[in-house]
Parts: sequence; C-alpha cells; structure tokens
Amino acid sequence: MVLLLPFLTSGNDAPTRVEQVERRGSLTMLTRNGASSYFLGADGDTGPEYELVSAFASFIGVDVEVRVADAFSQLAGLLQDGQGDLIAANLTRTPSRESQFRFGPDYDQAHTEVVYRRGTQRPESIEDLVGLNVAVIAGTSYEEILQRASTEVPALEYEALEDVGMEDLLLAVSEGHIDATLVDSNILKINRHFYPSLRRGFTLEQTQPQAWAFVSDDDDSLVQQARMFMTGARETGLLTSIQDQFFNRRNNLDQVGMFHFLKQVRNRLPQLLPVFQDVAAHHDLDWRLLAAMGYQESHWDPDARSHTGVRGIMMLTQRTARQLGLNDRLDPVQSIEGGARYLLRLWGRIPDRIPDPDRTWMALAAYNMGWGHLEDVRVLTQKQGGDPDRWQDVSERLPLLTQEKWYKQTRYGYARGLEAQRYVRNIRNYYDILVWMDTRAHPLLVVDNNQRSVEPPAP
Repeated sequence: MVLLLPFLTSGNDAPTRVEQVERRGSLTMLTRNGASSYFLGADGDTGPEYELVSAFASFIGVDVEVRVADAFSQLAGLLQDGQGDLIAANLTRTPSRESQFRFGPDYDQAHTEVVYRRGTQRPESIEDLVGLNVAVIAGTSYEEILQRASTEVPALEYEALEDVGMEDLLLAVSEGHIDATLVDSNILKINRHFYPSLRRGFTLEQTQPQAWAFVSDDDDSLVQQARMFMTGARETGLLTSIQDQFFNRRNNLDQVGMFHFLKQVRNRLPQLLPVFQDVAAHHDLDWRLLAAMGYQESHWDPDARSHTGVRGIMMLTQRTARQLGLNDRLDPVQSIEGGARYLLRLWGRIPDRIPDPDRTWMALAAYNMGWGHLEDVRVLTQKQGGDPDRWQDVSERLPLLTQEKWYKQTRYGYARGLEAQRYVRNIRNYYDILVWMDTRAHPLLVVDNNQRSVEPPAP
C-alpha cells in the first residue's frame, strides 16, 4: 500500500517520531520490491523485511504501511522528505551511510560476492574484472566498493544502473547479457536456486552488518523502540524464525529425483491414496493430480509445517483453511479436501474460454503465487504479443514477475514467478509418473476397499 500524504516534520514543540506514528496508527516502511525485502505473495504482503517491520509495528501497537521506491537511490530522499519512517531494504551499515542516517540495531550481516556465469572464466580478483561488462545498482554499497577499487585499479570500468533491481542483474549475468555483478551473500542465497548458471567468483570487503535506516536528527525515539524490539526479537527467536523462513528454507523444486519420489510412493502414499481418490471423486477431479500437488507441497507428510505458517499435506494457510471452513489443517482428509476446493475455486475464476489442461496449469500457478499475480502475467503476455489464454505463453513470461522493468507495470508487483513456473512443471512431472503407474495397475496404487477414507467434509 502506497502512502500519498506527507508526514509531519519534527520541530521544537512537535511530537516525537514515536508519538507521530502512534497518532497516525501506522508505521511506514520504505523499501524495494524483491525476494529479499518485500513482495506480494499468495496470501498478501510478505518478504523478510516486511515480516520484521510488521512485527516491529505490532510491538509499537500500530499497523504497517509500505512505500516501494522506484529506484534504490530514491530511498534516502523519500526518508528525508518524510514519506516514510524507516528504510528497510537490506541496507548495509557503511561508514558513508552512517554519516547520512541514524541506524537501528543490526539484524543481519552479509559480505559482498562477485558473481559470474558458469562456463566463462572465473574472476578471482578486482583486476580480473578489467575488460568485463560489469554492472551494479546505482546508489548501493556495491557502487561504493567499485568506486574505491577503481582508484587502485584505474582500468576498471563498470556501469551503475538506476532503474533495475538485484534480480534483474542476476538474470542478466545468468543469461550472458553482462559478465558480472556484485550482490550480498544473503541475497544471493535466497535467489541462487532460480539462477543455476550463476557462480561465485570471489568475495569483496569484510562482512558488513545490515540494519534499518532512520532520519538522523535529535529525535531518536523511534530508534530506541527499534532497539528494544530487536532485543526481544532475538531473545524470543522471532528474528531467527523470519530468517529461516526466507533465507534458509528448504526448496525442493527440481531437487527431488525419481528415487525419492518412488520411495514416498511406497512409504507414504498407500495410507493417503484412498483419501486422494475419494476427495477427487467427490469433486470430479483427477486423484493423480491432487496426489501430485500433495507431493510437491509436502512430500505427503500430514504433519508438514513451514515457517510461513502453511501446514499439512496441501500446505494451506490458516486464512485459506478458515475461508474453507476447515478446523484442522493437519488432518489429512481436511487438508486434501481443502486443497481440492481451493484449486477448484481458482480454476472457476479462470475464463471459461480457456480449455484444459491449460486452465488447470494456470490454476496451479495461482495456487502457488496468488490469483493477482496470475492475472498480472497474463496481462504481460498479451502486451508482448503472446496468447494470455495459452499456458505455454504465460509460463514463458512468469520470470518477468521477478524483473523490475516488468513487475513495475503490473498491479500486484514482484512475485516469485520462477518458483511458480517450476511448481507447475514439477506437478506435471509427478502427475505423469502417477498416470504411468496407474495405467499399468502398479501394485502400490491398489486400494483395499476396507481402507477407504471417510466422506470428505461438506463444503
């Protein structure tokens, strides 16, 4: 949500910054769209910076508002102009920035990596970057590093780009459009899975702390609140939980081979097979599709949980379960029933003119990343001359939702389009395997009628 009205400015008799926030009833974070900061997920606003600032806002007793800057270099100006209360955008606390901002407590640390494309010569030092096409985001610590380096290596040349995000540059390196870029180690960690052609070249600078930035003046009331909050966040494990949720989460996309899949077909699927079959029959769905979804979501683990709050075989959020009238997401029958109904709800929103299987693949993408993002990528597909009703055309453009040039043109902004693309592809692969086994009467897929599940809960 973008805040349009300017904030109150401090004066001798003005309320403190904390009092201003309390009177407004909201705390506004200035940030950038991206996987490591803020984006719109399947269930609304999310991202590591957003989740942490939201918890800080709750600590103060107010709501959180978000203002996304069009370029990284705009963040400082927006803060100085009173358009936000703090910058939360993976900001490293460098000496030059400490003269510009008042920083809150450190909440993470990172070192700067030089990344290049697999198959090209690995750069191992600043000197190795000479003659290469190197680009970084303007106004960042990466530009500062290269500015300092160029005094020692005058032949070093690079381009500082304004209107790009970190993921734009990672993609550019991955596809060979540029030779190298600089990125924080934690940002690389969260994105590297989606850019398998990236390789680490060498590390620049020592580890630097990351912190929120506040206006530097005589009023440090909001910073003091941030310090108290962050102390509690460390003691309660909240900070670690948020970091695990985004930076250390296990990502099974494209990493689970046939061996592990068949192992779970043998060990876990037999107990769940009658449930998948009964729920699918109740809703006129293909049980093999539901089972493939369940494997992709949880590896058919009824007790599966994630740091994001999703649970159960179909990994439903609490909000989605509540909307579906379910009271126990860890119950296999309720979870599979809920997943089926939620998929059908999304499928029903897709225009009738789109036939299956394309309609189902689009519904699966929406299940993973949210309905709004599916609509966004269909609009982009049409703008580019593709067919928004054809899954292949839409799927090819899902990665655009990670690129600032394109997601700035959408209604819902950044999304993990690459993840949704792989999510659908994996489900289709698992579905094909189950179809192959089912049509050959594989003994692991034979259900004893005495083991048949109970009737699914009523909608």
